[in-house]
Amino acid sequence: MSAILLIEDDLTFSTMIKAWLSRKGFEIETASNIARGLTLIKHSQFDLILSDMRLPDGEGLNILDYLTSNNISTPLIIMTSYADVQNAVNAMKHGAFDYIAKPIQPDILLEKINSALSDTHTIKAISNTPNSKQQHDSNYMEGDSEAARRLYGFVSLVAPTPMSVLITGANGTGKEYVAKRIHQLSRRCDNPFIAIDCGALTKELVASELFGHVKGAFTGATADKTGAFNEANGGTIFLDEVGNLSYDVQVQLLRAIQERKIRPVGSIKEIDVDVRIICATNKDMPKAIADGEFREDLYHRINEFNLTMPLLRERGNDIIEFANFFLCQANQELERNIKGFSNDAIETILKYEWPGNLRQMKNVIKRATLIAQYDTINTIDLGLDLNNTPSFMLRNENSERELIIKALESSGNNKALAARMLGIDRKTLYNKIKLYNL
Repeated sequence: MSAILLIEDDLTFSTMIKAWLSRKGFEIETASNIARGLTLIKHSQFDLILSDMRLPDGEGLNILDYLTSNNISTPLIIMTSYADVQNAVNAMKHGAFDYIAKPIQPDILLEKINSALSDTHTIKAISNTPNSKQQHDSNYMEGDSEAARRLYGFVSLVAPTPMSVLITGANGTGKEYVAKRIHQLSRRCDNPFIAIDCGALTKELVASELFGHVKGAFTGATADKTGAFNEANGGTIFLDEVGNLSYDVQVQLLRAIQERKIRPVGSIKEIDVDVRIICATNKDMPKAIADGEFREDLYHRINEFNLTMPLLRERGNDIIEFANFFLCQANQELERNIKGFSNDAIETILKYEWPGNLRQMKNVIKRATLIAQYDTINTIDLGLDLNNTPSFMLRNENSERELIIKALESSGNNKALAARMLGIDRKTLYNKIKLYNL
């Protein structure tokens, strides 16, 4: 039975939370002020501390300071009002495991408690500067939130099996990384991983890309082509945006999965293939089936195991960790040395909805790293507002001209990439280039 110390001066609320947590199987001690709380910490051992931010004789930060100075690794969750988010952010920078806003929703509190109790890193600081944890060679970070642990727990479970996996979720949530991770943890890890973006292929070419073709099969087929299925033989094929495949190609894909054979376009010969299928889509597949856009039998073949990607805004502590991670990448790519985020930038990052998820955050942080005039990124550099509309916020014409030059240099004069880095469309960029005679 896990022991929890609850430090809360509202006795009615404290009694209610104690009773509810006791029914959930926890052993609860309570204190109504910091002094009593510290006395209990000194003489008893707790698995978790749940503390209000504001107490009669101080703040929850005083508890954190005591834990840190005495090398006590008990995780602490701060309870605070919605109007006090900045103090909660400061508490997490000091070492709080997490925070929860009042009025407290019991299910969310229980999830955070279970997350803290199962976390092997105990007290986990969210820093406003990149740390060694984020500075690794991978192009992706999995995260430590409950949503991340649940997702990658399922990844570890399904990876060693031969099951087909369908990864669903919004754009920019990291579906291809999950597909690669499944391959890396599978028995096929020493064989190829081939990724195909079905949404980027024309209807005429998709069958050729997947199954190959023979010379002369159609206009432009000047040589034989090995398709993705053949290239992935023995390994894994990842079909991104599988919901965009035409009906004819769906029929061919179903046959390839069922019979483990493919026929290149224009060929009369079949080729045996042994591949694992991982697919991804952001479509509502049951609706696509109901509308006659996707075959139900194919859906069940590719959906032996389903993984749903969490939205970035659902990932709790991971949000700031991802921001730091992308800052490290941007510093390296742009040859800059931005040290972190200001407190107001951290607050904006936490409040923003991130409709474009990880992909949007990566672009926003990269642009902010490029334009930052100081050694920390502030809210203006982020160019975000809480209505989810990125804004190209410039200080004057000279700085605008310099930013555009930096973006063009960093992108290798790729104007489409430079425009994305600046948060503007290509037409606007072309107009600015003409205006400044660049």
